[in-house]
Amino acid sequence: MIDKKTIEHIAKLARLHVTEEEAQEYSLQLAKALAHFEQIAKIDTTGVEPLITPTEIESYWREDVVKQEFSAEEMTANAPSKAGNLFKVPPVV
Repeated sequence: MIDKKTIEHIAKLARLHVTEEEAQEYSLQLAKALAHFEQIAKIDTTGVEPLITPTEIESYWREDVVKQEFSAEEMTANAPSKAGNLFKVPPVV
């Protein structure tokens, strides 16, 4: 089982305040999760090739098509402030 000191250290790293009761509960929950990982680690995987992805995915490429759907005037029509066909924004220092 994971001790209280470890739970407090994890909580400190996550910048969380953990009460005594919460630390006890988290200790039990983490112990259960680690037990599952220990079971998984015991599985014999000799002869099983590692997968890059769980399914065979083929790359899908599409052609880039340029579309001129709106004019510059239409795009800046609702701008609170503009300079010509450009959005006018406060200067950044």
